[in-house]
Amino acid sequence: MSDRLVVGEEAPEFDLDDQHGNRVSLASLQGRKVLVYFYPRADTPGCTTQACGLRDILGDIGTTAVIGISPDTPAKQAKFDLKYGLGFPLLADVDHSVAEAYGVWVEKSMYGKKYLGIERSAFLIDEDGKLEQVWYKISPKDTPVKLLDALAAA
Repeated sequence: MSDRLVVGEEAPEFDLDDQHGNRVSLASLQGRKVLVYFYPRADTPGCTTQACGLRDILGDIGTTAVIGISPDTPAKQAKFDLKYGLGFPLLADVDHSVAEAYGVWVEKSMYGKKYLGIERSAFLIDEDGKLEQVWYKISPKDTPVKLLDALAAA
């Protein structure tokens, strides 16, 4: 588990497989804004609400890239993408190293049992790779709203 990131810091690099087996890195997206959001598990209610909400605003965010990251395998990500027609990269952080770098791999608790998992969070990264917005513990419904608000304010 790592420290929280703050606005103005360099965003941690990533280089992961997407749902189609393609490598996607933050460096390859340099020159455009990128929303990187972390979600616990593909095709669960909250994650579906969040992903579909982002899918529904893709036409309103210009050249801003949307990247979803979870510990799911590329095959599971592919099923999720196909089922909901998401249309943006879903990256497989199976060893959760990228989640750790972003400070979203945290201790959680369910029914009194403690475990490590993803804290749903989102990060808006500017064209130069710096964190423009940081939203830890973001709700699924707030993710597209906060993205639109941040882009409108820029």
